[in-house]
Amino acid sequence: MPSTIRQIPLASATQHHAHDFHQIVITMCGSSEFEIEGLGGRVNAFSGCIVPANHEHYYSGNGHNRQLILDLPDDAPALTGENRELVALFDAPRFFGLDNALRHYLAFMESELAQGFDTSIDSFQQDRLAATLLGSLKARLGATSHANQQRLDLTRINRFIRQHLADELRVADLARLACLSEAHFSDCFRAQTGLSPWQYVKRQRLNAARQLILQSRLPLTDIALQTGFANQSALSHAFRSSYGLSPRKLRQGDGLTIAFSVPNASMGPLAGQQKLY
Repeated sequence: MPSTIRQIPLASATQHHAHDFHQIVITMCGSSEFEIEGLGGRVNAFSGCIVPANHEHYYSGNGHNRQLILDLPDDAPALTGENRELVALFDAPRFFGLDNALRHYLAFMESELAQGFDTSIDSFQQDRLAATLLGSLKARLGATSHANQQRLDLTRINRFIRQHLADELRVADLARLACLSEAHFSDCFRAQTGLSPWQYVKRQRLNAARQLILQSRLPLTDIALQTGFANQSALSHAFRSSYGLSPRKLRQGDGLTIAFSVPNASMGPLAGQQKLY
């Protein structure tokens, strides 16, 4: 199935869904709000996010806005054949900013899309445009060399995450603790823990939510908000995706034998998302 590229505004009312294709969303003007399974925030003009298939995400637009959206099925030409290595971009959600070169390329994409292609080759042209953008993003979001990586103080990072579970956590917040750029921090973090910052924070949130579910009678809505999920639905979706049962089932005792673990400073690689603003 071919890729599709479209431009639309996002409504101010928050909406959410998940879909069986990958997606790139780039804010061209105005701003938007995105949360992808528990981690997110404002996406300003010429920034964007990578939404892997089957990841529930919440989104809304702020005032006048315009979004460039790429819908990319697994079998799209932009992700198969000679482009198959580009699917690694969708291992986990990521947020990114566009440099000047990519901004110029987006202007070219818009110009090409405005031409109105012959319907018999339209989809293939969109895949060619998409593949170039994905390749450029992959080059910019790729790992730095191991020689430039350094050990992170995970004890300090863990403490900060626990103190701010209910807040809007960004990679920039964690990178600031280590006095590193967001991209360098994300690469060092993955090398040290085997997880992206997004996966790590999500595990911390799920573990905290599990403790509250088992040890308190707080409503699930309150637990969701205290542990950084947008609402009870987002919490339930994250539990089902990670553990195969809902928070309600866990509270009823159906999942007490399931092992829940959160990586800590003493654990080795476990098995990303980096969020780049």
